[in-house]
Order: sequence, then C-alpha cells, then structure tokens
Amino acid sequence: MLTPLDSKHVIQRRTDGSIDFRRDWDSYKSGFGFLSHEFWLGNEKLSFLTNQKKYQLVIEITTSSGYLIRVSYDHFRISDAFSHFKLGNLSNYSGENTDAITFCPSNMDIDNCSTACQRTCEAPGICQDEVCTDGEVCFCPDGFFMKVSDCVPREQCGCYVSEGQTIVPEGEFFVNSGCTRKGVCTNGLIIWDEGYACSPIAHCEERNNTRQCYCDDGYGGDGETCTSVTPKDCQEIYDDGSRNNGIYRIKPTGWTGSAFEVYCNMTDGGGWTVFQRRVDASKDFNLGWNRYKQGFGNLNNNFWLGNDQLYYLTNQKRYEIRIDLVNIYRDPYYAKFDFFRINNESDNYRLTEVGTYSGTADTGGRSTPDGYALSYHLNQQFSTKDRDNDAHSYFNCARYYGAWWHNACYYSNLNGVYGAYDIYWYYLPGNYDILKFTEMKIRPL
Repeated sequence: MLTPLDSKHVIQRRTDGSIDFRRDWDSYKSGFGFLSHEFWLGNEKLSFLTNQKKYQLVIEITTSSGYLIRVSYDHFRISDAFSHFKLGNLSNYSGENTDAITFCPSNMDIDNCSTACQRTCEAPGICQDEVCTDGEVCFCPDGFFMKVSDCVPREQCGCYVSEGQTIVPEGEFFVNSGCTRKGVCTNGLIIWDEGYACSPIAHCEERNNTRQCYCDDGYGGDGETCTSVTPKDCQEIYDDGSRNNGIYRIKPTGWTGSAFEVYCNMTDGGGWTVFQRRVDASKDFNLGWNRYKQGFGNLNNNFWLGNDQLYYLTNQKRYEIRIDLVNIYRDPYYAKFDFFRINNESDNYRLTEVGTYSGTADTGGRSTPDGYALSYHLNQQFSTKDRDNDAHSYFNCARYYGAWWHNACYYSNLNGVYGAYDIYWYYLPGNYDILKFTEMKIRPL
C-alpha cells in the first residue's frame, strides 16, 4: 500500500490465488482483478499517483503459518509508460519480523529447501543438498547455474557437453568415454577433433577427473603419440626439466620387470633417487629377507625401496650417496660418499663400494672425519632377522638391531627400532642422540 500522509492507497493484494497474476504488459498497465479481493491497480494509475506527492511504500506479508511481516520504504515512485514504468526511487528501508522471510537477488528464485535443486557450474548434474536444511532458500532457476556466488546461463559456465552433463571451462578440453573424440571449449562452443585416437601403446583412462589417452608404462608422450622414454633414475627425470620432489616411474638398465615408482628428491642439485626414509614409528622395519629384497612402505613416508631395485640402480652408473639425519633436538646432519654400490642377491647384496666422505655427520669424537660410520661396513653382506650374513662370531646382529650391512655388528644402523638408540650413526656430534629422521639417496656422478 501507499501512504502519502494520513491516507492509504492499496495498489496490490493477493489472498488465495483465485486471480491469475501471470499476465501480459497491457494487463499490468491497465490493472486487473477485484478491488475487494485480489487485484493489481495498474501501472499507469500508479505512475500518476506516485508523481503527485512523496509516497511511502508499505508491504505486508502473512505467511502460511499466520506470521505477519511488515516492511516499508519512506519514498517510492515509478516513471511513466514511455520509460516502461521504471522504479525511480526506493529508499530508507525498515521492517518488522523480517527475519522470517528470505529475500533473493533478482536473478534468483526462492523455494522450499525440500524441493529446491541448486546446480553449480562445477557439478551441473548434481543437486547440492547442502544448500540448506529447512525453511526457504534462494537458488538458480532452470537453465542457470551457480558460478561462485552468482547465477549465470549455462553457456557462461563454459561449454556444456551432454555426456555426463559436463561443463568444460573455457580453453579446457574434454575427451569422450571411448577416447575417440577430443573437444576444446572455445568461445562457449566445443570444437571437436574427430581424428583423436590413442596410440597402440596407450590406453583410455580417467585420472584425477581427467579422461584422455595415457601412454603405457615405459612410454612417454601425449597418449596419441608414445615413445619409449622411461628414465633410468631421478637424475634423468631432473635433466628432463622436472624440479618438484615427488613420486616418479623409472626403469634401470637391465631391470626386466615393469617400470617402478621411486621418490625423487630435487634438492642439493636435484636428481636424487631415495631408497630409504624413516620419519616416525608407523612402519615396522624389523622385517625379513624377502621384504627387504622387494621393498616395503609408503614412498611419501617410511619405506625401503628394495635391494633388487638398489642393485640395478647402483650398477648401471657410478653413484654417490647422501645420507640425511635429524636428531630428536631437530639438529640436521648429512654424510656424502662419492661412490656407493651393492652386489646382487647371489652375493647377499654385499656393500662393495663406499667412496670418499664429506659432510657434517662424522665430526663427533674423530680427529679426522672420514665416514667410518659407513665405511666400517664396506664388503659386508646384507643381513635380516631371518638371514644371518654378518661377521659376528656367535649371533645375528640383524635379529637384535635391524636389517643392515652388519659387520660385528655396526657403527651405523638406520633400519633399527624407531625411537631407540638402534637407529644409530656413530661419531655423530653428540653421538648418542636418538635419530628421528633418516633419508638415504643416490645420484650418478
């Protein structure tokens, strides 16, 4: 209703739905309905009314539960038909009990939570149930999708693909379920490459929500064209331009199985192939011969790569080794040796080469640091709790202290019980400190 000073002019009323309000322009211009019941006064009359004085607009709403809501604006005016009855002024809002009603932006609809279906550009085929749990909610009407906080037409989301009701962002690609077509979203349209097909040494697969042709193990490329480019170690991966620490696939010279995963450390010049890491007690390292032969653990956490893998790695090139150590006080140390090699299983993975030492991990108690903590184990075979190959005369060092290239028994032992003195590096500054982190890695010279 409109209130100039002391009188009220009702311009609209709805009570029971008996009058259809879905009408054309002329009907709203002239007005319709019954003044004693449901009606719209008419835009032409409303224009003359609101332009003769300053009017206040009052809106009263009664909910289905009988709850009265009242809002008002102290100035309301619309223009004439020439300006399409444009809303010219609406200012100084006030209201009572307005927390009981939901007001939506002009490009959104309002509906009950139980029936509303909010669809987004990111997941156009899914109703977002978390929009609300009860009451009313603003949501995008049919044909529109939520993009961040706004409703946009489907084409503004990107390119719509009927398969899976997928929205492809501008500039991104989409590959169909058989990998027989690849389309790129360009200016809201998918431009299809009908000649797209996987190489004979590739396969169609979805990874991380992206479907396309992927080259088989041991091959690299875009999936349409694949070549045998499996790197032999992390140095070759680094040389190809990769600079991120993480998991990669390699296949050393002579390895007859499939390419296997390794963790590559790209610090200190990059190209380090990690073969051992201890970070906490979550992984038991007190394991038998076959486990150490094949490898175990999680490459992102605690692991042993495997003695078979380590043999093929260290015998395809000349490798240096770097061993990083951190004690319980978080003091970091490292040891480097410019040569490291082991033999194969027929020689029980004997440690055959330990080169010249450099680093900070061998300075406690020795006048001339020389890496004795590791070189003490040179020419020793690998021992586990179920395979005694050490030089001790009467017991198996690995059974008591953990798998290692034990002599009689050790000056270093990085596979012992975590949190005890069994993880050990003799001549470490403050040499009896318990180690909380170890990492062993190799790189070709």
